[in-house]
Amino acid sequence: MENNEYLGKEKIGKLLAKFAIPCILSLIISCLYNIVDQIFVGNSKVGFLGNAATGVIFPITVVGWGLSLFFGDGAAAWLSVSLGEGKNDKIHKGVGNAIAASFISGCVVILVAYLWGADLLMLLGGTEANVSLAYDYGIIIYAMMPIALVQNCLAAIIRADGAPGYAMLAMVTGAVLNIIGDPIAIYALDLGIQGAAWATIIGQFVSFVICAAYLFRSKTFKLKLGSFVPDFKILTRIMALGLSSLFTQLCIVATTVVNNVLFVNYGLKSKFGADIPLAAFVVIMKLFQIVLNVAIGIAAGAQPIVGYNYGAKKYDRVRQLLKLILLWTAGICLLFTAFFEAIPRIFIEMFGAGGGEESQLYMEFAVPCLRIYLMLIVLTCLQKVCAIFMQSIGLAKIAAPLSFLRDISVIVCALIVPIGLGVMGVAWAAPIADAFAFVVTVPIMIWIWKKLGKMQQLE
Repeated sequence: MENNEYLGKEKIGKLLAKFAIPCILSLIISCLYNIVDQIFVGNSKVGFLGNAATGVIFPITVVGWGLSLFFGDGAAAWLSVSLGEGKNDKIHKGVGNAIAASFISGCVVILVAYLWGADLLMLLGGTEANVSLAYDYGIIIYAMMPIALVQNCLAAIIRADGAPGYAMLAMVTGAVLNIIGDPIAIYALDLGIQGAAWATIIGQFVSFVICAAYLFRSKTFKLKLGSFVPDFKILTRIMALGLSSLFTQLCIVATTVVNNVLFVNYGLKSKFGADIPLAAFVVIMKLFQIVLNVAIGIAAGAQPIVGYNYGAKKYDRVRQLLKLILLWTAGICLLFTAFFEAIPRIFIEMFGAGGGEESQLYMEFAVPCLRIYLMLIVLTCLQKVCAIFMQSIGLAKIAAPLSFLRDISVIVCALIVPIGLGVMGVAWAAPIADAFAFVVTVPIMIWIWKKLGKMQQLE
């Protein structure tokens, strides 16, 4: 087995590029499964109602994604810190337990989704116009949930094991199959929204097979049958380190569901109706997800480097990493913001808008809604990155509440602001919450920066 000593010696910028870029691409490719489905479905005969339907299923898939990161990111952080401390003997046990826990979690999600059925979809913001489409799409997506969760978990572990390029390859292969499969299944085979679901799960399964094959060539651990036997002491530590990632995803679910319901309810009181605001919000959340995944990719890609150097007590390198992570995040997110504010219509039309008078009404709502909701997304991303950084150095008790601070604030603001502003007030809740969460996070990060400096002086 190899060690990862180069993480404590190689140039910081070179290391961050090596780990973060594949991680960013992997996360974007992962979210492309749902986004590509929406683009093809939205431009098919079902139009923006198809986007609304896939958006209703979105919270369920994010719950699964969150559970996979709960164990995968937790195991990755634990693996990196363990390597930095030179404690390599039990790494295989943590990896095996994380994989098993991910699979079991996926089975639980399947059970709940199938048993609750259409009633669950109505609770998540479904309407009479889109719930049957959502059910047709979801009933297929659910079936791959345990395998998809294991694949996501493995991708995080593979990156921490020093092979981010391999993890990216697995994600790219599955996504390409999904992109190729969508038009074939939706149009050529005339399977409609169910065709999009079939293309998605085929891509996910192939990605899983590629990730699973890596376990036979892993660098810092070798799995055996005993690796999967529950070790609750190790699993508890892994879950503590992954809690921030889980909370981040669960808060996205909570925010999405609350906004879905509010856009439907306030939309009914406006000229736009229920489905136009819901469909527009679903598209905006996909753009939000892309930008957020870029930021998370930078921080999660840096996690093995941060964890190793923190465990090895190289605190000056940890501070250099934090500085570079924040600069990369701010620069990229500001670029995205400029595009969203300057040419929002192009992004909306990419997902399909149908035709006729209803299409004009849809664009009339969607364009300003996008501009408002995403105007301060740079602050969201910086705040999320800070939470992941704290998770990387083992400060789980601070990272966890910070990871959901922004999302809880969005929910509170979304319940209050629309009372005076109507349906567009739901969109205004996001930038208000972005600013609040950022202001709270800044002094905490200043404290951590100073603490790392003092720890470096003591070494």
